[in-house]
Amino acid sequence: MKKKIDAIIVVEGITDIAFLNSFIDAEFVSTNGSDVPDTTIAYLKEQSHIKPIVVLTDPDTPGQMIRTKLDANIPDLRHCFINKKDAVKNGKVGVAEAERKTILKALDFQLVTSHSMKSDLREIDLFKLGLVGTPNSSKIRIRISDRFHLGYVNGKQLLKRARSLNLSYQQLEEAVREIR
Repeated sequence: MKKKIDAIIVVEGITDIAFLNSFIDAEFVSTNGSDVPDTTIAYLKEQSHIKPIVVLTDPDTPGQMIRTKLDANIPDLRHCFINKKDAVKNGKVGVAEAERKTILKALDFQLVTSHSMKSDLREIDLFKLGLVGTPNSSKIRIRISDRFHLGYVNGKQLLKRARSLNLSYQQLEEAVREIR
């Protein structure tokens, strides 16, 4: 039985749609790669007033470029991330290369990007926690990212996504303590 999701799921290509459609009942929109057409952005922006828009792109640079472009043009997007290590098959990286359970788990953790969200996290907090500015920062960020389903993040992306999830300093501090 397919999982019903009342949202538009944005992916990069028709291979992703074919794979997801085999176990998910939802509306899918393809960006046809990283050069997202203006007509697709206009459609998604219009539809965002009716139902949620969930972005599920490949865990690579073009996937991040798509997310950035959509975020700049469409309010209140929901992002789901899969780890690159879980999305590789036959030397290819992508949503269609992930396992069904990986996709379904990612869809359970939707990060909502909203410009009106408030969070007390600051850049200095990431320094205090060792998430930026130390030789091990990258390794710690990867573990934090896995724990909170944030996808691959650098320091700025971690701060932005943690704020979007309304994570507190205490939550991050506790997670860092458990990792160490």
